[in-house]
Amino acid sequence: MNQGRKITGGKYHRLRKTRLHERHVQEHIVILGETKKKTLRVRGGNQKIILLNANSANVSTGKEIKKAGIINVLETPQNKFMARQNRLTKGAIIETSLGKARITNRPSQEGQINAILIKE
Repeated sequence: MNQGRKITGGKYHRLRKTRLHERHVQEHIVILGETKKKTLRVRGGNQKIILLNANSANVSTGKEIKKAGIINVLETPQNKFMARQNRLTKGAIIETSLGKARITNRPSQEGQINAILIKE
């Protein structure tokens, strides 16, 4: 059976093109490295800043928020191989200059990394 063809051999034609808001956007992967950001145009003509690489995080210690450098990605709950590739995702446990911390936001959607210090 030829795909896109009728039983008679005629072609199926699309009714309309894909709209801009229906298109799939490529996944943005945030990797440990020197901080690199990118701005995207989103719906309504607004701007969204996304991270491509990052080497620092805003770490909440309970009483205050401090900026700390990221040393390594220790584990990722979604996939252990993502930790080996030093990918920064929500829920990933990272080693910072202040200690171990868990990422609480989605770095691929926002222009920063927020984390909470883990008590050991």
